[in-house]
Amino acid sequence: MLNYKGYVGHMEVDDEAGIIFGRVLDIRDVVTFKGETVAEAKQAFQDSVDDYLAFCAEMNQEPDKPFSGKLPFRTTPDRHRQLFLAATKAGKSINAWMDEVLAKAADEFTT
Repeated sequence: MLNYKGYVGHMEVDDEAGIIFGRVLDIRDVVTFKGETVAEAKQAFQDSVDDYLAFCAEMNQEPDKPFSGKLPFRTTPDRHRQLFLAATKAGKSINAWMDEVLAKAADEFTT
């Protein structure tokens, strides 16, 4: 995964074409990049993000942001009760408690 200015890119290899290509993830707009080496693909990713942001500014449009910070979550009433009790025992709001627990779990998979 690539990270630049809050945007995340994913790269893949096309053996037949001899290129590394990718796309910026988690935005509605389509932003792609490619290169012949990993270094070229990384630079192309950054250039594509910069070009996207410049294009949005030129068009006087707000660029799509990868994440809003809001995460809708649905569960059962019993699970909601369990979450409330766990958060209360930890001395936190449900949101603060879930953020802490989910951050720890995500760290296990992303580091």
